[in-house]
Amino acid sequence: MNIEDSVKSIKGIGEKTAKALEKLDVYTVGDLLCHYPSRYIQFDAPVFAGTIKAEGIYAVEGMFAEMPVTKASAKPIVTCRFADPTGNIETIWFNQPYIAKLIHRGTHYVLRGKVVKKGSRYSMQQPVIYYPQDYRRLMDTLQPVYPLTAGLNGKLVSKSVKSVLPAAVQKKTNLPAAVKKKYGLLSFHAAIEEIHFPKSLDTMLEARKRLVFDELYDFAAEVTKRRRERVLLQSPYRLERVKECDELIASLPYKPTGAQARVINEVLDDMCSGHVMNRMIQGDVGSGKTTIAAAALITAAKNGCQGCLMAPTEILARQHFEKLYPMFARFGVRTELLTGSLTAAQKRAALEKIRDHEVDVIVGTHALIEKKVEYHDLALVITDEQHRFGVRQRDTLSGKSRDPHVLVMSATPIPRTLSLMLYGDLDLSVIDELPGSRLPIKNCVVGTEYRETAFKFIAKQVALGFGAYVICPEITSSDEEDPLENVSDYAKKLREYYAAAGLDIKVGELHGKMKNDEKNSIMDAFYEGEINVLVSTTVVEVGVDVPTATVMMVECAERFGLAQLHQLRGRVGRGSAQSYCIFINTSGKEEASERLDILQKSNNGFEIAEEDLKLRGPGDMLGLRQSGEMQFKLADIYRDYDILKDAFAAAAEFAGQ
Repeated sequence: MNIEDSVKSIKGIGEKTAKALEKLDVYTVGDLLCHYPSRYIQFDAPVFAGTIKAEGIYAVEGMFAEMPVTKASAKPIVTCRFADPTGNIETIWFNQPYIAKLIHRGTHYVLRGKVVKKGSRYSMQQPVIYYPQDYRRLMDTLQPVYPLTAGLNGKLVSKSVKSVLPAAVQKKTNLPAAVKKKYGLLSFHAAIEEIHFPKSLDTMLEARKRLVFDELYDFAAEVTKRRRERVLLQSPYRLERVKECDELIASLPYKPTGAQARVINEVLDDMCSGHVMNRMIQGDVGSGKTTIAAAALITAAKNGCQGCLMAPTEILARQHFEKLYPMFARFGVRTELLTGSLTAAQKRAALEKIRDHEVDVIVGTHALIEKKVEYHDLALVITDEQHRFGVRQRDTLSGKSRDPHVLVMSATPIPRTLSLMLYGDLDLSVIDELPGSRLPIKNCVVGTEYRETAFKFIAKQVALGFGAYVICPEITSSDEEDPLENVSDYAKKLREYYAAAGLDIKVGELHGKMKNDEKNSIMDAFYEGEINVLVSTTVVEVGVDVPTATVMMVECAERFGLAQLHQLRGRVGRGSAQSYCIFINTSGKEEASERLDILQKSNNGFEIAEEDLKLRGPGDMLGLRQSGEMQFKLADIYRDYDILKDAFAAAAEFAGQ
């Protein structure tokens, strides 16, 4: 089998399964080999039923104390009590009536499943039944859990990967043999086999190191090349400072902070220096980067040129447009929105205006870099949330003009040492001051036993006219053994909870798989208060501004990196009301709570990023893969900081040889 062959050539994968895999960007055998596990299940030693004091995933060894009871309905429910010397626990299976035939009293079993609290008692839901000897064999293994979508299951993916493993030897990588030898890295083929089917935690980590090194080396080589090529280019756009920029800043309903004023001067000095600006602005959530973008854009426009601002999502692009349009209109600066959801007629009209310089500022998404877009005199290119765009996307936008000024912005706090590596081809400005009018967000880290208390608190905030976000790590339920909280089921649970309490609270759902029009409609409804509680994935992480949202509740908070949790926290506290962030630690583990407590003690994103850099370790691979700031398949710039340093050193020594 060849690495370029379609996945449909794999035994057991038909047209329907291939379509499902396409949703995960898996089209070929090579894509499937690089569809890495998102986490691993570790089979912990069984605990005594009487010692369980918190929700979580547990294994219990004992015997069934009674015959199972099956409640007949459209979706049968099987219940039975499972006992050991310390006590017993109720076990429940939903829509699995055949389980009743597998249960025999007097036989020893190990049950492993999710324990939830019901009143004052605990029950184990959907446990898997093992014979003790079989479970003990599993205790020495790691079981991969794959990212899935409707129409797929983990067993099928795992079986398919195993069948095509020999094809991994055909894969060509950019890593020089000298680098592999110097850093003691596995062969690519061995790494692929171990990442999917690890013999142990140590071998999995060695495999991961090799695959992460590949990703980071390619990135480091690109940045190193750009750094070497960078010179003080003479700018074809010789701009001057304009009075309208000062007037715009003076007209704002607030006084810019000292840090904002300093960074505005740095940006304008660059634009008027005669050299091409290549600058990155790092500013914590709510630090006011949009004001700096506005100052740069009006300067370009009033010098007779065009400027554009590219955002990673349509929601964020639209919010930027709605802020900038009235701000610029009073100064005669014409602003246009260009996104993928425009009708063909709307897009055609917008493209004509851009080409004929009938607009000065263009705000949009990736639509800004499409081939059909022709700018008249593009002097300034701004990308917001820089980490969401690859280097090539940034270059494509810059390539729409002849050496335009480039400004990139990010609210993601990255430690300075890391920034100098990742963005070494850019000058760096840091907005290290927040507006004094912002009330600090009140934070708490709690276990699942406080979930109902949180629901009641959210209801009180809604009664006061405010809104709340609830973040889940998954979109829909998984058929794996360790299901995480997901948007679909959680929204249903909240609706039922508030309906049972007699409360008219509207619960909405949002995730990245929705069409742009649907996402925009839901965000509009949340902004207008037609939706009170928005259950979402981390799609809201970037720049969504809803001033009436006062509560951010994050389920499975231990599954996310601290920097990403801080980003999510930044979605509240945008208005004048006191805001709150509730982090739910679903693992019940003390070390997870200690890590999350860092967020409870600090609202400073840069301090949190530094702690994140220190704390993330290889053990994270046993949880959900962290969402790194750069869009890599496997690498995480915080947890893999040491590998990143080695990759940059290797690129400096070997790239281009």
